[in-house]
Amino acid sequence: MSTSLVKGQNGPLTVDNLVISVQVAAPADLSALLVTEQGRVRSDADFVFFNQPIGPGVRLRPSAPGQPAALTISLAQVPPDIAQIRAVITLDQPGATFGGMPAPIAVVAEATGNPLYDYRIGDLSTESIVIALELYRRANAWKVRAVGQGYAGGFAALVTDHGVTVDDATHAASARVSPAPPPAATGTRPPSPPAYPPTPPPQYPPAAAYPPPPAYTPQPDYRPPAAPDSANEVSLAKGRPVSLSKGQRVTLRKEGGVELTAIRMGLGWDPVKKGGLFGGRTVEIDLDAWVAMFAGAHLTDVAYYGELVSKDGSIRHQGDNLTGAGEGDDEVILVDLTRVPAGITTLLFVVTSYQGQTFEQVSNAYCRLVDGTTNAELARYSLTGGMPFTALAMAKVFRVGGDWKLQAIGEGFQAKHPGEAVPQLGRFVSNS
Repeated sequence: MSTSLVKGQNGPLTVDNLVISVQVAAPADLSALLVTEQGRVRSDADFVFFNQPIGPGVRLRPSAPGQPAALTISLAQVPPDIAQIRAVITLDQPGATFGGMPAPIAVVAEATGNPLYDYRIGDLSTESIVIALELYRRANAWKVRAVGQGYAGGFAALVTDHGVTVDDATHAASARVSPAPPPAATGTRPPSPPAYPPTPPPQYPPAAAYPPPPAYTPQPDYRPPAAPDSANEVSLAKGRPVSLSKGQRVTLRKEGGVELTAIRMGLGWDPVKKGGLFGGRTVEIDLDAWVAMFAGAHLTDVAYYGELVSKDGSIRHQGDNLTGAGEGDDEVILVDLTRVPAGITTLLFVVTSYQGQTFEQVSNAYCRLVDGTTNAELARYSLTGGMPFTALAMAKVFRVGGDWKLQAIGEGFQAKHPGEAVPQLGRFVSNS
């Protein structure tokens, strides 16, 4: 049976594995700050949020449709110099405040789902951010405290006060905070490169402060397919990742018919080594992975290195890799299929070469689909042989009836950035 807390009240925690979830009557995000006795993070890795969903002993996991992700916590894995774990709720929509809606509720439960504590966070008015709960150490044990502290300074100010690095203070209103740069990123993209216009062209949706997506009215000339084309389709199998060939499709259902709700698209590549007077040398190649969202044949949004999160919050790009160096995925894109608006029919995953090198100078290019809940690799598509193109339509995720499907594409074209690519994407979604 759950114990209801009031502001300032605490209670003991007798289990190591916990889940913190929240119920909010508006689009919102849940994040966690792992802080020392001084109330600050040790590094940006101690901030767990949508762009960095895994931290020491804490991770985000998808929740029920329409609700923020939950925090799963293993107290035994939290480093000993972390004194508190603060759970923070942030409203998504600009201008929204907690005072205009029912009080949010935070719940602490065992990993099995058995609720331990609940806290209805009242006394909020103009705030859009609130520190809901904190887990803290006392005499070699953990306790939970109901905090309910609203924060008026903006999300970027909140995390900065806790020691997190914010990449651009001008984005404080949209609360898009970057985690520590990955080791593979060896430089910083110039703010206004001459090859990329600072303002997207007319075909490209402007990056506003994440307003709610407009209502979608289906176009009269668009007809979604009535039935799936299973002639070239393979199935997901537990423990056996599917190796896709060009044009193959896979339904995003695991064995037993369980729908995938959170997926991770990892894209990787390696620069080709060139011979030289002093031996082999590697030319750094800056590829950019991004996603174009379509309603029928009509582009609605793009998530790319300049705007890491789609306006509806369903797609979150985890950051730019400038070289392709390092093992594993060079760029990662998270997709919450439960948050994709009903009118969106296709998510097209594209890779462009920012400096204009062609894919003839790239090796080991691949994309892979990972179950965002279990981190199990489900499917992989690898490119063999170079192509004389600067852009690549790698794969697409699209609706057929009530199912989402993934299709490997692997077709090249000429474009160095999204502004040049967008007018050429229609042919890749027309047969979805």
